[in-house]
Amino acid sequence: MRALVVMPTFNERENLETMAGRVRGAGPDVHLLVVDDNSPDGTGEIADRLAHDDDTVHVLHRTGKAGLGAAYRAGMRWGLDHGFDVIVEMDADGSHRPEQLHRLLDAVEDADVVVGSRWVAGGAIENWPKRRMLLSRGGSLYSGLALGLPARDVTGGYRAYRADALERIAFEDVTSRGYCFQIDMLRRAYAAGERVVEVPITFVEREYGSSKMTASIVVEAMLRVTGWGIAGLPGRLRRRPARRVSSGSTPTR
Repeated sequence: MRALVVMPTFNERENLETMAGRVRGAGPDVHLLVVDDNSPDGTGEIADRLAHDDDTVHVLHRTGKAGLGAAYRAGMRWGLDHGFDVIVEMDADGSHRPEQLHRLLDAVEDADVVVGSRWVAGGAIENWPKRRMLLSRGGSLYSGLALGLPARDVTGGYRAYRADALERIAFEDVTSRGYCFQIDMLRRAYAAGERVVEVPITFVEREYGSSKMTASIVVEAMLRVTGWGIAGLPGRLRRRPARRVSSGSTPTR
């Protein structure tokens, strides 16, 4: 299957070239699409140079910073329009290891959506302060309980989607801007009956640049998840809970 890694960027000049090289080293058939939101630090120019030198690297320039969700939607649309079979989400800051990309690509052979999970057996986090870890773990736990999602890592952003699954999820209708985009996509995947599996990954705190996580992003996620949870509660009470599928199991629709 032809795989495309979609990598949104905003002020990632210190990380992009290294990450692009690591993605290219992950597999000769893997392509990279950099979706740059008009970074003032010159990230877009670096991406253009990389694309000029390597025909498996592509660049999508956007006119302004419109949020992670909008960047991923644009990148996914580009990937589908160019005939890729699998679309992978990956952060540009080094927190997602390209060397573990094969875990997602192997698993997507028998699944529709693969979540790189920090919270399943074999998953790990490196160099995070305890406060940040508790926030992430708590947010994932709350989202899973509020929405009735069986995945352990609901907020994780290292994922692989089959192209046809993205169309069934109706990803272009997702309006979440920040990291809530990941929660929204996962709840839609389960609602559409997609085969979802989790594989363990190691999440590494960035070495260069600043985190894009802000208080407004956290608030957006909490408000949206709470609203979705309340709206969907009657339906969840009427049906059996979804079955969790982990790597190595046989997923079913």
